[in-house]
Amino acid sequence: MKKTSAFQNGLIWFGAGVSLAEILTGTSFAALGFPIGFAAIVAGHVIGCALLFLVGLIGGRTGKSAMETVKMSFGQKGGLFFALLNVLQLAGWTAIMIYDGALAAGQIFDVGHWTWCAVIGGLILVWILVGVKNLGWLNQIAMAALFLLSLVLCKVIFFSGANAVISSGGEALSFGAAVELAVAMPLSWLPLISDYTREAEKPLQAAFASTIVYGLVSTWMYTIGMGAAIFTGGGDIAAIMVKAGLGIAALVILVLSTVTTTFLDAWSAGISAESLFARVPGKWVAAGVAAAGIFGAALFPMDDITGFLYLIGSVFAPMAAIQIADFFLLRRDRFHCPADLRSLVIWCAGFVLYRALMRVDLPVGCTLVDMCLTALLCVLADSFLSRHARQ
Repeated sequence: MKKTSAFQNGLIWFGAGVSLAEILTGTSFAALGFPIGFAAIVAGHVIGCALLFLVGLIGGRTGKSAMETVKMSFGQKGGLFFALLNVLQLAGWTAIMIYDGALAAGQIFDVGHWTWCAVIGGLILVWILVGVKNLGWLNQIAMAALFLLSLVLCKVIFFSGANAVISSGGEALSFGAAVELAVAMPLSWLPLISDYTREAEKPLQAAFASTIVYGLVSTWMYTIGMGAAIFTGGGDIAAIMVKAGLGIAALVILVLSTVTTTFLDAWSAGISAESLFARVPGKWVAAGVAAAGIFGAALFPMDDITGFLYLIGSVFAPMAAIQIADFFLLRRDRFHCPADLRSLVIWCAGFVLYRALMRVDLPVGCTLVDMCLTALLCVLADSFLSRHARQ
């Protein structure tokens, strides 16, 4: 079987990080001002990416896909529940990303929203049909173009004195809420990363490279969004690039970044579907998800994704906490069990706790606290049940 290198994994996650959704989310930090906003972005990404690394390492060391590693904690049928939720959230992400990309591209070259949805979706289908193992030179060219064009975007936003406004308007976030919003994006990748590290030749290096590259690039994208909102008085990235005269370059940034990120969502939806239906080819499910995303993006408005991000966090943060505790602390594997009631009960507690913590203004956000408490519940439950079994 052809294995992927740490460099290839890094390229994949560079593409995931260069995302219009991340830039748009970054605009929400403008109300904090640049120093505090940047501190919140960094703090959130350190937390989120540490969790991303641990989950990716599980997939790399076991050689299992993301949803197959979930079965190691929740059993076969328990894992199916999360696989279904993951397919649904990835289908939602696919539509959201195509929608955002088409909306922004339409401001630069207006040929109709439907047309841009079809163009972006069509390119995602090309990436899917080529396949993650065979992207090779195509991915390298795409990443090089994105890197150079992102540098141009930075220059336009941060070093163009003509547009400097220094505005921090908008509803203010607390520092803890801002940290949580920064955690939310790497957290949304937790149910996906093992789909790529499982193919790695060197799992530790691949998980590390994936996490570091994604963390740095995602921080960069958030900062671009925040900088655009502060230094230009608005968060409309497409309008900023048009005003700066980038033209075709702006179009390439928007379209290519949308394609390279959304490909991962659709591809992983296909892999998760294989956990639900063993005989269903993941590549064709991924293509179907991309096609559904085109129609969803064309038909429905999807402007505010904050609630969607928090919902993903409340579902997958406690799930990942249980995985991390089982794999690294308890050395517990329930892969061959029909379902693990203990893990499902702890997950329910973690889910409810997350929703409750969202109402509390914590300096580090609610994800880290929820995951630590959920992992603690796993350890306490294991200790109690082990002691009870010996009696």
